[in-house]
Amino acid sequence: MKNVPDTKLGRMYKEHIQHILDKNIEALLDQYTDDALLISSFSKSPVIYKGREQVNEHMQGILGIDGLETDIVFWAETEEPETLMITEQITMTVDGQKSEMRFADSWVLKDGKIAIHFAGMVQHPDGTLA
Repeated sequence: MKNVPDTKLGRMYKEHIQHILDKNIEALLDQYTDDALLISSFSKSPVIYKGREQVNEHMQGILGIDGLETDIVFWAETEEPETLMITEQITMTVDGQKSEMRFADSWVLKDGKIAIHFAGMVQHPDGTLA
């Protein structure tokens, strides 16, 4: 992980990525509120996941990741309300194939847990923009 600040949210982000690398979905889900809302733009149309069970469904995709490197391109956070907005250059390996893409993630926290997560694809592996 590159360019992650040593702040509360920076440490939480590092834990988040480590949970993905460890394929530890339960620990990842524990970072979210029970009624969390995750909006994903990984496909061409937005997909909305509500609550722990549906967020768990979304997280099943991490099981196919064999390698993940993140380089933070943009980082912004606030304390009141507690929010995070980042853009990441991602390199990941899935089924032996290495891909590069750019993500944008934003978190809104409630009581130290992710209540709203915008998980967005900015640039797909083929270079097209989302």
